[in-house]
Amino acid sequence: MSLLQGRLHDIHSQLTKGELSVVDLVQESLSQIQSTDEKVKAFLHVGEEQAVEHAKQLDEQLQGAAQRGLLFGLPAGIKDNIVTQGMRTTCASRFLENYDPIYDASVVKKLKDAQAVAIGKLNLDEFAMGGSNENSAFQTTRNPWNLDYVPGGSSGGSAASVAAGQVYFSLGSDTGGSIRQPAAYCGVVGLKPTYGLVSRFGLVAFASSLDQIGPITKNVEDAAYVMQAIAGHDDRDSTSAHVDIPDYLSALSGDVKGLKIGVPKEYLGEGIDPQVKEAVLAALKVYEQMGAQWEEVSLPHTEYAVAAYYLLASSEASSNLARYDGVRYGIRSDQAENLMELYTKSRSEGFGPEVKRRIMLGTYALSSGYYDAYYLKAQKVRTLIKQDFDQVFEKYDVIMGPTAPTTAFKIGSQINDPLTMYLNDICTIPINLAGLPAISIPCGHVDGLPVGLQVIGKAFDEANVLRVAHAFEQQTDFHKQRPTL
Repeated sequence: MSLLQGRLHDIHSQLTKGELSVVDLVQESLSQIQSTDEKVKAFLHVGEEQAVEHAKQLDEQLQGAAQRGLLFGLPAGIKDNIVTQGMRTTCASRFLENYDPIYDASVVKKLKDAQAVAIGKLNLDEFAMGGSNENSAFQTTRNPWNLDYVPGGSSGGSAASVAAGQVYFSLGSDTGGSIRQPAAYCGVVGLKPTYGLVSRFGLVAFASSLDQIGPITKNVEDAAYVMQAIAGHDDRDSTSAHVDIPDYLSALSGDVKGLKIGVPKEYLGEGIDPQVKEAVLAALKVYEQMGAQWEEVSLPHTEYAVAAYYLLASSEASSNLARYDGVRYGIRSDQAENLMELYTKSRSEGFGPEVKRRIMLGTYALSSGYYDAYYLKAQKVRTLIKQDFDQVFEKYDVIMGPTAPTTAFKIGSQINDPLTMYLNDICTIPINLAGLPAISIPCGHVDGLPVGLQVIGKAFDEANVLRVAHAFEQQTDFHKQRPTL
């Protein structure tokens, strides 16, 4: 068995006893990447020399009495829209293919403080816009469970790398489901924290009121470890919340007796694959056997979530991506003869079709005469969606349903149908609009492809979300199943 498939406690024990070195872990990661990434294509950049050098420094600390971080020595992958000093950050876009950041994102700094080892940068849909990884300007990541299928997106590289055993854990970003949906497709655990719990400083902005960084791991316990390391207030992020960070690990009691679960009828209705629904209902039976109760509830404004999201997210993207003009950084067209041509040609050459589509939609929604009709109305719908969740949480501890309406789809099957692609996020988008925490955990398989169960919690109640998800893992072995490459 790969060293990277072991439990964190076991790895720490072996490191402490001298049975294992950090260099061993890093070399195992690099070896796994070398042997599998030609098929999976999860990585855009591997920082081999930096990783090995960092591992040697950590091994020197092992010899002394130095305090060790939570994630000491563990190889980690970083989604390529999170900036890393000394490691190129491209957002999987031609526009930034030559961008070398001069600073680390706050989460990267926190991982370094926890003494994890950054192995490299992971593929995504360009500027995190997409749900299949097919919108990357450089390559299409493949699902390790079946290489003909997508890994999901936009954090497809982050999920695929963990599923393929290339890294111990990874970081992704979630704007409308971009951590949870690929985690479901790849049979791993993906946690989208409450908006404001994890700093966005150094995350290349897509939609600033929706984006959130979170972990993708092999199991819920590891997600708790990573959250312990990356959560907390950051003065450099104006949206960062001032909240106390609990001990997430101590919450993993395995006990859910008396838990009240709300299951939205909208998440199990039209458009949900019958076999996915069956897997979710089977998971709910497991919770019943543990002493929890579930009832059908309603989130009536769910049907408007996708429309509201794509108006709001595209509007914010239009604003955030205005800085890419060919002047300050990124590529610059050499075909321009004046300033206006420099803007238009640089953006035309640098951005891919999906990014252009969203910029155009967002610019239209924000334009004079349409702002009230589209953007303002979408904001009002967002408020109604949040109120739906607030009302359900008055009676229930958590909300559950499928993470995605189907399992992973074949590469190329939906790329020319944007509307169908957008509807794949129907179960995840409302959570981002409401700013709530949610986790996707494996709960079954359909035709050899994983199914994800989504557990949604109250704002800043990650400890409870992790507890509920962990309890399910204690009764099942879906999280232990790995693809064969």
